Amino acid sequence: MPSPNQQNLKKKNAEYSEKFNNGDLKLPPGRSTLSVCPRLPRPPRRHASSQEHRTDREPTPVTCMDARIDPAAAFGIDLGDAHVVRNAGGCAKDALRSIVISQQLLGTREIILVKHTGCGMLTFTNDDIRAVVKENLPPAASAELGTTDFLPFPEVEQAVRDDLAFLKQTTTIREDTVVSGWVYDVKTGAVKSITPA
Repeated sequence: MPSPNQQNLKKKNAEYSEKFNNGDLKLPPGRSTLSVCPRLPRPPRRHASSQEHRTDREPTPVTCMDARIDPAAAFGIDLGDAHVVRNAGGCAKDALRSIVISQQLLGTREIILVKHTGCGMLTFTNDDIRAVVKENLPPAASAELGTTDFLPFPEVEQAVRDDLAFLKQTTTIREDTVVSGWVYDVKTGAVKSITPA
């Protein structure tokens, strides 16, 4: 049975994808610099006892850093609701440090893993990125990176299943953690639930 956070993601995403009209955005971000805006006053913090907008578990969404994804809007996350972890490919292994901190120090108990269609991680191998680094950076950079696994993947749904398996088997994640996997479609704005292997 889906958790309340999963039900919320599906409901909010259906509302979001119905109005979605940004499916033609390109993979690289559209701006090289971001606007600097004056600092706004902080809204009052919700007290831990407040039940408004709360579900039974505080979630940690893990998703890609791709500029075409707005996790707050697409996944129904209000400011202050979740620790959103973003990295290249929405990779669980890369997010593990943040997940452990979120769980052990801040009490989150659910991981919502969301990868997406058209991901840049589908377009290269470890050898490809190492060659680019070797060409563009001083020799010390290649030596420093050594055999770093950049965690590319050839197929997005299988990558979600692999990350779900990793999260289920690692001893660094609490046993009572609810874990779910999803694929976000950058053309439609809709998500699809992925069943673990």
